[in-house]
Amino acid sequence: MAPRGFFVGGNWKMNGDKESLQRLMSSLSAASLDERTEVVCAAPSVYLDLVRSGLDLRIGVAAQNCYKEAKGAFTGEISPAMIKDCGADWVILGHSERRHVFGESDELIGQKVAHALASGLAVVACVGEQLQQREDGTTEEVVYAQTQVIAENVTDWSKVVLAYEPVWAIGTGKTASPEQAQEVHEKLRAWLRANVSDDVADSVRIIYGGSVTAANCRELASQGDVDGFLVGGASLKPEFVDIINARA
Repeated sequence: MAPRGFFVGGNWKMNGDKESLQRLMSSLSAASLDERTEVVCAAPSVYLDLVRSGLDLRIGVAAQNCYKEAKGAFTGEISPAMIKDCGADWVILGHSERRHVFGESDELIGQKVAHALASGLAVVACVGEQLQQREDGTTEEVVYAQTQVIAENVTDWSKVVLAYEPVWAIGTGKTASPEQAQEVHEKLRAWLRANVSDDVADSVRIIYGGSVTAANCRELASQGDVDGFLVGGASLKPEFVDIINARA
């Protein structure tokens, strides 16, 4: 089996303006990045064109969300076709903020995954439990249910990266220990083996998203089932280069 490639996504969330993003892109484009790591940056939708034209082509560009339809009367939404028209190849779906701030259901996220893949986008599909769910001991139940709905809508697993993000460790400064991250990633891979196929379990990259920083990225990257990161705040800082190079 070929080793799974390392994948690092930078989720810029609702941050930046043209001036600050130009500085960020110049810095990333000039940086020495581990060639074995696939890097994708998720820009606010209004800047997708700007970012794809300004960022070195070594680095992929993602939208942070999309809708389940190609076009229509859906005020404020964007479609995979629009994302592709801006030159981006990826979309993040099911991020905890979409689930818990904007109330997106598992069903809607599954529909978005299906439409994005059918439209030719690659997908970073997110799953993860909240603090109360972890404390209640239902982490596995929650992430398996979320993964099930995603899996039901995937036609080509080579176009999917699965991101495990413990919601209690996002933007809180708390981080799952490397052992906690590895445990959930290992169980997710076992779920894929039992419910999808051995090939998918072996090949799909499962990345970790939960307050990843330059200080903790190397230890996290050393875990056998951690295939990369989905990075929030740190992706806007110089340390993002250190995180990309966590396995260098």
